[in-house]
Amino acid sequence: MRITFIIVRVLLGILFLFASVSVLLNLIPPPPLTGKVKLFNEGLAAAGYFIPFLKVLELICAISLISGFYLRLFAIVLFPISVHIFLFHAFLDASAMPVAIFVLLANIFVIYHYRESYLPMLKAR
Repeated sequence: MRITFIIVRVLLGILFLFASVSVLLNLIPPPPLTGKVKLFNEGLAAAGYFIPFLKVLELICAISLISGFYLRLFAIVLFPISVHIFLFHAFLDASAMPVAIFVLLANIFVIYHYRESYLPMLKAR
């Protein structure tokens, strides 16, 4: 189980590392967007700060996943991003749905691996 955990978290980290670095450094031109996806992305880009902030956060989480430092924290930080990726592909662009499912399930797997660490936060006082 430990080897599976390491493989899943490193793959998830590599995926987020590639996604964040390619956007932050403009390594890959964005694909042409149409319809609701274009409208959605234009809305996010209109804020000016959101996409760079999101990609820097993804980069920090990716480094944590690959290196193994602060995993318990950044697995939780990454969870809303993973849910958003899944919902985006479920409702707006199903073309990359297998990747979105992997991202969500891998993030849940990493959180589940550290479930004992989160239990004290969930206890009523």
